[in-house]
Amino acid sequence: MSSIGTAADKSTRKERRASGADDAAFEELMESLRNIIAQTGGLPPERTVAEELSVKRHTLRRALGLLRENGELEPARAGRRANTREPQGNNLINSTNPLEVMELRLMLEPALARLAALRASPAEIERIRRAATTAPGADPNGADMTFHKAIAAGSRNSLASELYVILHRVANDGRLRFTDSDANLVPERVRMRDAEHLQIAEAIASRDPEAAERAMWQHLLAIQQKITGRLAPGGSL
Repeated sequence: MSSIGTAADKSTRKERRASGADDAAFEELMESLRNIIAQTGGLPPERTVAEELSVKRHTLRRALGLLRENGELEPARAGRRANTREPQGNNLINSTNPLEVMELRLMLEPALARLAALRASPAEIERIRRAATTAPGADPNGADMTFHKAIAAGSRNSLASELYVILHRVANDGRLRFTDSDANLVPERVRMRDAEHLQIAEAIASRDPEAAERAMWQHLLAIQQKITGRLAPGGSL
């Protein structure tokens, strides 16, 4: 083999090693961002995230773009556009109630789970399975949001995913959430919810659309029953 060929082979191997290292670093960045989202339900300003994770802004923007594309992060809102969308969200929140929100979730989310069982990629399924269990110290509401958003992304229906983002934003507004009457019950509720999430995730991983749809329906129906239980005298969630 000529010296030119040998040099070219070495250069190619070096490029492949560099590419592999870059891919690993980028995947690590993605996981760090997902952990922040799971713990807080969102992300701090871009500059803060870049400083905390010691990453370049253009690399961070690429990762954020991928998360938004996958439905794991809400679409970016900036400048004038943000001013037009926020009042619309407020109008929705001011004109609805928890029962209406649950009715719509029962219509939409079982279908998303069914589609995810049929369409989600192996990487998306693995993301759904990881998100099914609330990490120690994570914000329960943020972890719940991450799981359901992962399923919406796995459905591969961009319009349905966008509708779910809007629905979840409305559902998680403090004006529509019931407060816990006994804080000591929260950990047990989280464990029960995680068990239901795992059942949904396993059905999706098994490519069983009927089981995925049924498990999601039962999960949401349990939440709806807790809400309607508050309507009875002396009722509590």
